[in-house]
Amino acid sequence: MSVPILKQGTYLIATIQSALSDTEALDLRDDLMMQAGRHRSKGIIVDVTSLDVMDSFAARSLRSISHMARLRGAATVIVGIQPEVAFSMVQLGLTFEEVNTALDLEEGLAFLDQLTKGTDRGGR
Repeated sequence: MSVPILKQGTYLIATIQSALSDTEALDLRDDLMMQAGRHRSKGIIVDVTSLDVMDSFAARSLRSISHMARLRGAATVIVGIQPEVAFSMVQLGLTFEEVNTALDLEEGLAFLDQLTKGTDRGGR
């Protein structure tokens, strides 16, 4: 199952709707990097609200998306980490060091707006 990626102005929003296989996580990374370059995106939001579990490979994949996007000139925000997922990640030692996170999509968009200093998102 591929992850839908929506272009919103200068941002990309990827909404993960269910747990991803390792291959799907790598495909998401590749798709986001390709689209970020094609659309000259200033920011990427990865919405994980639907995930009720996150394994170490998924966490590493999200970190690599954030780091790769930064190298390409785009900020990344992971949004929607559920409380039980956050608890499990901490217990397992999985962290998002140097990765921006926000409570939900609205806060993620506000965070990117602040980071990109109000760059036009296409009507907002």
